Amino acid sequence: MLIAFFQILDFLLRILGWVIIAQVILSWLFAFNVLNTSSQGLRAFTEALDRILGPLYRPIRRFLPDFGGIDFSPLVLLLLIQVLRMLLGGIAADLAFTAA
Repeated sequence: MLIAFFQILDFLLRILGWVIIAQVILSWLFAFNVLNTSSQGLRAFTEALDRILGPLYRPIRRFLPDFGGIDFSPLVLLLLIQVLRMLLGGIAADLAFTAA
């Protein structure tokens, strides 16, 4: 039962990683005028992503220095998610080993 919980957490962290990557790609497409910024649907979608990911980026942005317009907080967050996934995998493996 507990291993299934860790698998669900791993799945959710994996989805969060893909959402971060999608948000970064969308921001690049907006920055280089590939996507139409006047589209209401697209603007609503990117604002929703910003509202979801903003609270996760804020503590990282306070910690990182200013890099002149380049935001490294998504990269740092992706690295933290990967470390957390590794730790959860290790804990799940330990639980499976002790249960056997």
